[in-house]
Amino acid sequence: MKNLAKEIISGRRLEREEDLSFFLEADSEELFEGANMIRDALCGSKIDLCSIINGRSGRCSENCKFCAQSSHNKTGVNEYEFLDPDIIVEDCKKHQENGVHRYSIVTSGRTLSDKDFDKAIAAYKKMSAECEIELCASHGLLTKEQLARLKEAGVSMYHANIETSKRNFPNICTTHTYEDKIKEIKLAQDAGLKVCSGGIIGMGETWEDRIDMALSLSELEIESIPINALMPIKGTYYESIEPLSEDEILRTIAVFRYINPTAYIRMAAGRSYFKDGGKKIFLSGANATITGDMLTTVGNNTAQDKEMLTALGFDISKQRGE
Repeated sequence: MKNLAKEIISGRRLEREEDLSFFLEADSEELFEGANMIRDALCGSKIDLCSIINGRSGRCSENCKFCAQSSHNKTGVNEYEFLDPDIIVEDCKKHQENGVHRYSIVTSGRTLSDKDFDKAIAAYKKMSAECEIELCASHGLLTKEQLARLKEAGVSMYHANIETSKRNFPNICTTHTYEDKIKEIKLAQDAGLKVCSGGIIGMGETWEDRIDMALSLSELEIESIPINALMPIKGTYYESIEPLSEDEILRTIAVFRYINPTAYIRMAAGRSYFKDGGKKIFLSGANATITGDMLTTVGNNTAQDKEMLTALGFDISKQRGE
């Protein structure tokens, strides 16, 4: 695995036509060390920290089996309409003061109504004017015109998870398709936005599904790849599923690094499965994370994250415009 890492550092890229089954049998420690070598050589020591705010919660029309906010699941999640833009701006400023690099409004639902989209634009414009932080957005299936308006308002990155492999997608959602997600990603790229897209592991998918997802993201040239380890939520289809082991999560992160050597591999949900904030995650190929409160689970404290990452030798300084 270390020899393969050296080849990737020298320019080799793994492709769909190759037999990548060796990832399933590789020695864990060698795999993790090789992934860390790739991260260090091609991405450096910079860590990307992002925080999110749940801009509109609950009553989502989509039937994603994993989601607490879906109206098809009975989770008792807090429900509210789109937040006042001033509330969002103040929250953004708080995260900026804490040293976070990116800030995103995330909303439940297939898309945004015209009224809610106008509120989002107002919030992004005000944050762009008053804050020195990269702005990201996650609002479902928007039009190319809406994505262009987000960019004009100061948004630099759009989030649209593909969630899993093309083969497995119908097993987790049927109200929209894998193709809908791919179309949205390409629309965002056409609008001049960077894209953040990844998925969730631990929903009963195979290792082949995970590798397929990593390859798809590579082919789409995704710059930021969030990996979520499923946190089983009562009231969802997966409430009783067995959580993934540390080794399986780390192996997934490492595989994604080998296949996407220059991307931000961003650990999202699931860090609570690890001790000490998940130090091993950042020594196995990850170089980005969500910090602060998650959408429907508790995230990691930003101050603790910064202390841990600095102790590991990472650079957490803010560099606007990256």
